[in-house]
Amino acid sequence: MKKRTIQSPLSRLLTLALFCLLAMGACKSKKKVAATPPPAPVEEPAPAPAPAEPQPSAEEVAVGKLENYFNSISNSSNVDAANRTISEALGMFSNQDTPVLIVIYEEGGIKDYDEPTTINKYLNYLKDTKKNLNFISDIRLDNNGRVSELELRRKK
Repeated sequence: MKKRTIQSPLSRLLTLALFCLLAMGACKSKKKVAATPPPAPVEEPAPAPAPAEPQPSAEEVAVGKLENYFNSISNSSNVDAANRTISEALGMFSNQDTPVLIVIYEEGGIKDYDEPTTINKYLNYLKDTKKNLNFISDIRLDNNGRVSELELRRKK
């Protein structure tokens, strides 16, 4: 026969008490989880815009258009086409008598110019000779964005 000892029920009781103590100790707080403030949203920095190409200035745009007009006039196949291109090009100038200066020599910042001419005469010269021997080295625009003075140099 087995002897029942006092330790057996006592050990069961202690085990049960220990289990209850551990279970109660595990619940630290009965506060609702929603009561805690939500974490502040982390703002993602906006991606840096790709470096855009610098916008061309009004002078650069005018130079590009005028170079195209000069080449078109000197390479035109007939006089009517050249005259239409000349009338379009004259629309970019403040008037038909806008001065055109052609640099023939420069030394030490001092420029020597060919005989001054007007844009109308120069465009008709391009039409007659069919040779565009100059490039635009300086351009001045008035307040309306129209060309008020043009300086050319010989292509090398």
